[in-house]
Amino acid sequence: MFKDEARSGLPNGAQSAVPLGRDDIPELEPTSRAHHIGTLSVIVLPFFAFLTAIALLWETTAVGFTDIGLLIAMHVVAGLGITVGFHRMLTHRSFETKPWVRGLLTAAGSLAIEGRPTHWVADHRRHHAYADEEGDPHSPHVGFDDHGPGFWNALRGAWHAHIGWLLEEGQTPASRFAPDLLKDRVVMSIDRRFPWFIVLALAIPAVLGFVLTGGSWWGAATGAFWGGAVRIFITHHVTWSVNSICHMFGRRPFETKDKSTNNWLLAIPTLGEAWHHNHHAFPTSAFHGLRRWQKAMDPSGWLIWTLEKTGLAWNVKRVSEAQMAAKPRT
Repeated sequence: MFKDEARSGLPNGAQSAVPLGRDDIPELEPTSRAHHIGTLSVIVLPFFAFLTAIALLWETTAVGFTDIGLLIAMHVVAGLGITVGFHRMLTHRSFETKPWVRGLLTAAGSLAIEGRPTHWVADHRRHHAYADEEGDPHSPHVGFDDHGPGFWNALRGAWHAHIGWLLEEGQTPASRFAPDLLKDRVVMSIDRRFPWFIVLALAIPAVLGFVLTGGSWWGAATGAFWGGAVRIFITHHVTWSVNSICHMFGRRPFETKDKSTNNWLLAIPTLGEAWHHNHHAFPTSAFHGLRRWQKAMDPSGWLIWTLEKTGLAWNVKRVSEAQMAAKPRT
């Protein structure tokens, strides 16, 4: 028996390969030693870079406008690669586009250093299939709410949803949750080269820093630090906050079986992903901001709208007023 697409958020091609239900918890693939080491590295090293950045901010000459500009620009590029590329395009098939645009968005998402595209998509489809039920890879509630309310249980759940799940044994099988991507030549060509994107995430801001400071090697170094290492830390934690904060704090205008929430404070940093409850209510919608003022705080939706207007995106999925009106309110 299969749950419907509105519940799972899976495109038809993947849904047909994924039987879903409480009695069908997915069997995970073993996590390799290299994967464990890589995950720890991309969590710990940017953390130390961020701590160093905080110390350097006390010295005003340690960071310039170029450095901050590179940090923001790289966050926007990598962030939109995740939100529009990995999430709305690859995971939920919220719109269609040309192969070269699909490649650019997938490459941009890879610069976020949140794992290979196939792994990211498989994890997120699994999250929707078992949202806040056993089988969800990063629910802050499953296994924690059973111990009753309380600060420590909530804190343990938040930690698990934010970072802890990344350190646990087991990898969501892409063969089960993302079989369509395994057949996508454009996506797989980038997926196989993911280690190079770790280098590029540092090299691109370094080169830009070098050029923008008139050929200064110091400019290259600070560009790699602020636009690379510090930016990776910020992009990671902004993304992970959707898993943790947006399943714990915020408003729930629709009735859903999970505990997702909308959190407007995170809407701009997450590039629109913090309208997370809207997304769980209507998983395949290309726009997570559904009301006019929410749409104004959904930059990812703006990019999809721009692609559509320029003929680079089509079959863009939207939620009608009738569909929202028919959704029971909490």
